[in-house]
Amino acid sequence: MDVAVVGVGAFGRNHARVYRELEREGAPVRLVAVVDSHQERARRISQEFETAGFESLEQCLASGLTLRAASVAVPTLHHLKTAKTLMEAGIDVLIEKPVAASVEEVDELIHLAELHHRVAQVGHVERFNPAVRATVPLVSRPMFFEVHRLSVFIARSLDVDVVLDLMIHDLDIVLSFVNSPLKEIRAVGLPILSSKVDIASVRVEFASGCVANFTASRVSTERVRKLRFFQLQQYISLDYGRQDVLVFSVGGQGGALPSPNPDISVSKPRVLSEEPLHAELQAFIQAVQTRSRPLVSLIDGRRALALALEIVASIHRHREKIDIDQSGGARPSG
Repeated sequence: MDVAVVGVGAFGRNHARVYRELEREGAPVRLVAVVDSHQERARRISQEFETAGFESLEQCLASGLTLRAASVAVPTLHHLKTAKTLMEAGIDVLIEKPVAASVEEVDELIHLAELHHRVAQVGHVERFNPAVRATVPLVSRPMFFEVHRLSVFIARSLDVDVVLDLMIHDLDIVLSFVNSPLKEIRAVGLPILSSKVDIASVRVEFASGCVANFTASRVSTERVRKLRFFQLQQYISLDYGRQDVLVFSVGGQGGALPSPNPDISVSKPRVLSEEPLHAELQAFIQAVQTRSRPLVSLIDGRRALALALEIVASIHRHREKIDIDQSGGARPSG
């Protein structure tokens, strides 16, 4: 099937790269076009991957190419317009995260996908991390999460808060593990090197009693991507970057790893290393071919976005309570 990538900045270029890799591996996919409003970028990426390049989606659609699917990796503010144009043209879409700029826009995307009978997947790529996939069968009733996603400062995606840039990955994962409505959100965050929130700490409580603590930073001195959770007689530690999982179980027998306590077994599930984006695009291709619901649907994207936006609002409410002076100090307003 013929595919295009719309928007070939950092994320979009990776989509183009992986589509081409899948094609060379024999997958039923062919990268036939890239689209970017920056003429030089469109030219450069099209040459790099030996495919057609266009400055606008309209030019691409008018070219006579028979597209079956497309990745949407334009800025979030343009997700709705771009995906709408594609779906109305009968083209299935994979929309990068966050799926849209507002919950109302996601609702419109859901309506459009149903109206035009389109497959629409959301690019929460960590769902396809081998460590996450190995953890899914282990989840029973998690009651406490501790999640850290820290990165060094890079001048990218500085037009959005760190919650929508980084933390949203972990929000999506935890929401997929916890089948319970939200009860309470408490959040704090600060701009450090940009005008948006660069570091945030969040506590989410679910109606089931489960509590999840999230920390996200794009101004760290080190890169950390870890999720840990506790359930009855078990503690599970997941490292996104290393793609490994450790399981500590009370009273377990035959743990594969040495344990400091004879009453606790330690095991390490087998994880087959794979680039998450590779698995994500493979799953998208399969969903398009089989006309099946994707692993990460628009409904999933809506849930993650809604929670992220509530967190951002909570952070801004907290910031309104304090007066941050230009010297970096903080004092109660009044």
